[in-house]
Amino acid sequence: MALTIYNSQARRKQEFEPLVPGKVSMYVCGVTVYDDPHIGHARCYVAFDTMVRHFKSKGWQVDYVRNFTDIDDKIIKRAAESGVTTAELTQRYIESFGRDMASLGVLPPTREPRATEHIPEMIEGIAKLLDQGHAYQVEGGDVLFAVDSFPDYGRLSGRKLEDMQAGSRVQVDRRKKNPMDFVLWKASKPGEPVWDSPFGPGRPGWHIECSVMSAKYLGATFDIHGGGEDLIFPHHENELAQSVALTGQPFARYWVHNGFVRVNQEKMSKSLGNFFTIKDILKTTRPETLRLFLLSKHYRSPLDFSDQALTEANQALERLYIALLGADQAGIEHVGLEMGKSHLRQAHQDIQEPVAEFEAGMDDDFNTARALGAMFTLARRLNKLVSQNPSDERDALVGLAAARLKQMGARLGLLGQDPTEFLQGGDALRAQGPDPAEIDRLVDQRSEARANKDFATADAIRDQLTAMGVVLEDTADGTRWRMG
Repeated sequence: MALTIYNSQARRKQEFEPLVPGKVSMYVCGVTVYDDPHIGHARCYVAFDTMVRHFKSKGWQVDYVRNFTDIDDKIIKRAAESGVTTAELTQRYIESFGRDMASLGVLPPTREPRATEHIPEMIEGIAKLLDQGHAYQVEGGDVLFAVDSFPDYGRLSGRKLEDMQAGSRVQVDRRKKNPMDFVLWKASKPGEPVWDSPFGPGRPGWHIECSVMSAKYLGATFDIHGGGEDLIFPHHENELAQSVALTGQPFARYWVHNGFVRVNQEKMSKSLGNFFTIKDILKTTRPETLRLFLLSKHYRSPLDFSDQALTEANQALERLYIALLGADQAGIEHVGLEMGKSHLRQAHQDIQEPVAEFEAGMDDDFNTARALGAMFTLARRLNKLVSQNPSDERDALVGLAAARLKQMGARLGLLGQDPTEFLQGGDALRAQGPDPAEIDRLVDQRSEARANKDFATADAIRDQLTAMGVVLEDTADGTRWRMG
């Protein structure tokens, strides 16, 4: 099955074919380092980390660039308030970001360039845009990109320039030829960090940094440009315009954006008092639980953050570890097994089906929700195998199922801990509810009764599960459960 990716620019799924066969080039906009990273950052970088893992599982080489914006108005303001230099402030939060990403199992990218390390290249690019007539300098020293010089402006976001002009809420700046023109170079102000340039002392605007760094490390044209959906306009729209204007070549071939995180159905913001840093969350939540929660919905869908959602994610993760623990306690390793007998062929197929479903989910625009569903299916089948009488045949099947479950987990950055140690850390949580393995067993019994049209037994089991606080959801892919 071919890998398909939703391309924000095309507004549809497209088959993914790397520009260079076997090699994936990807640039993802990084954080502006003036504070600790929050849950929205976690959602973004866990999503793209999972994509990288999937590419690598196919044997592809991945050149992944994720930048740091280490100079802008917020950084300058926060440094002044804190009584430190901008360099000291940004280094502090770059290190904070690194620790939080490591906690969440996010693999380091190939390169992590900083904006301030590439200002000479930015100055060179701005000068070229001026020479080409795509930019102009205004009174006061700022250099602006002229959107009218780029006929395709608005192509990524689906906006028309004339509509944006008519409904523009951009602060009136009479120096601009068009209200949508944006800053490439900001003239210096007293007390701010400053760099010399042919246009006068100042510093680069935000958008130009990503155009310059992506071109330097990945070339003018590369495979994937990613980030949160809030970056589509204006940041990515502006990047696209200035990059194509600068090089005369196509920019990113696929634009990939993750959805927002909401908190209890509301948009997350500091003004609403529902703003959570990763560090705050990890004070009461295990990192792997948070990672599973972030993967529980498709990366393009909105994700609602709540205490209940984290509790359910922790219960789900424990179900997977309990299944692995059953295999470990039986002392079973994965060994080869001849599949000559019909019942063994069927059992082997029961293991391979969720493995294939996992792969199909990940190939379908990185559908981690579908992939996790396949893991829970395999975990239930592993529990069922463990409950059977020991035999060489049963032991081999248990070993195979456990090995496949661990492999699937590793693809999502999960199940990397020893099951016993993980579950001992959650004894208090598990004491609050029934054994997930027992719930899985009852759900399987109910599904079997329904398949045999024994609805009285199926209803009785449902009543039993309801009394245990279990909520069932019957879907086309089987029955799912959660604690009510």
